Amino acid sequence: MKRYSESVEDYLETILILGKNEGIVRSIDIAKQLEFSRPSVSIAMKNLREAGYITVGESGSIELTQSGEDIAQRVYERHKLISEWLMYLGVDEKTALRDACKMEHGLSEGSYQALKRHIEEWQANR
Repeated sequence: MKRYSESVEDYLETILILGKNEGIVRSIDIAKQLEFSRPSVSIAMKNLREAGYITVGESGSIELTQSGEDIAQRVYERHKLISEWLMYLGVDEKTALRDACKMEHGLSEGSYQALKRHIEEWQANR
């Protein structure tokens, strides 16, 4: 599976989540969510658009393309599984979410799949 930069994954995941929660996503929403400057987000959106991961409407609304959504969904799935697992282990929510964000990018696909299988088997047997 192709690996993307942590930055690309974070931006795409943020667009996915904001889209689910807010419907319409704009650069300012992304900047607020990630606590980045508007110029930094503007440059990133240009790069994501040129890479074919997003489209930007005339009103400034940002939408994921199919390839962007595929990446975002994969990262979001990892984030949810890891953060929920950490919270189950007793880690407070804020720390679990922050740590999951770090772990989701560095974990190899093989290790992630092994972790996922283990958690799914454990859940099925409890």
